[in-house]
Amino acid sequence: MAENFRRAGALRERLHCQFAAPLDDGWGNPLPGAGEFENAFPKPIAAGLKPRTGGEEVTAARLGGRQPYVVTVRNTSQTRQITTAWRLVDANNPSRVFAITSPPADPDGTNQWLEFIAVDGAVS
Repeated sequence: MAENFRRAGALRERLHCQFAAPLDDGWGNPLPGAGEFENAFPKPIAAGLKPRTGGEEVTAARLGGRQPYVVTVRNTSQTRQITTAWRLVDANNPSRVFAITSPPADPDGTNQWLEFIAVDGAVS
């Protein structure tokens, strides 16, 4: 898929991986994913972003642009934790937030890289 991103020098983007922390419901029961988003790892991860064909969606009678990307990352113990409940935030531009829409997959079966789809401009 993103063959040109499968080398260390091509992973030029730095992304924070975030998940929604559980929130207490007031009765001592945790509500998974109901809290504020927080960084999962102490440092941003290196990633390659390859744009795919974008689209528009209509929400509340307004058009909103959405740009899907194929995200390529190294296969590590950290990146294997990423799920579709998480989001990615650009380390250089925190207003750029990506919703993860597909789980990470090993594109070539070598266990070196993971690829997944993330959408810029989508609600996360």
